[in-house]
Amino acid sequence: MVQKQFIRRRFNCYLIINMGAFTAVTHVLFDMDGLILNTEDLYTVAFQNIVSKFGKNYTYDLKISLMGSQMHETADMIIKGLDLPMTRDEFIEASKKEFATLFPDTEVLPGVRRLIEHLHNNNIPIGLATSSSIESYELKTNKQHQQLFSLFPYKTFGSSDPEVKKGKPFPDIFLVAASRFPDKPAPEQCLVFEDAINGVKAARAAGMQVVMVPDAKLDRSYTKEATLVLNSMEEFKPELFGLPPFTN
Repeated sequence: MVQKQFIRRRFNCYLIINMGAFTAVTHVLFDMDGLILNTEDLYTVAFQNIVSKFGKNYTYDLKISLMGSQMHETADMIIKGLDLPMTRDEFIEASKKEFATLFPDTEVLPGVRRLIEHLHNNNIPIGLATSSSIESYELKTNKQHQQLFSLFPYKTFGSSDPEVKKGKPFPDIFLVAASRFPDKPAPEQCLVFEDAINGVKAARAAGMQVVMVPDAKLDRSYTKEATLVLNSMEEFKPELFGLPPFTN
């Protein structure tokens, strides 16, 4: 008989986990925006500031369709989706100005620091797999998060890395990120943490299990491809995937 465990969720709901449904892993990959840092909210502000100049609305449907994309892909989708009178380069340049103001105020999301430090302290290989550029990453982390991100010995920046040919939902970034580990783990040995639909699709396309921590507003019908869905990283139990359990 398959053993079951019940985890209490918000709003008096419960998540039923089949304990035999997951495969043990040896390596872990983390998305960054909206998963480690609260930057998805800041992206929304930045893009709305840009499109407002043309009387447009950066809608939630448009946002979830492009989350996880590389910056040039994001620019193209917003310009096309809202019929903006801008070139890709103009949109990217306007975005950089917004990011320079907003990104230094990023915050780490609940439960994330504890998990990253726990994996690091238990010698579990961890890597960062973000669609951000190196420049954007430095804006988000330079002010107050350097210590946390120093725990990632391997970092892959989708918008800057020539090996990442296509952004999420294509598997490129996770396959490249896994290849950066010295022991070159197989995809099934890797667990991915994501918040975005496109990120989940990319992880699954790469042959990896994926824990999704979606935006609270996202319709849960969009989360079906994830291996496990949580309201917050605070709910995650490492032992479900054969990782060392928290000690307290």
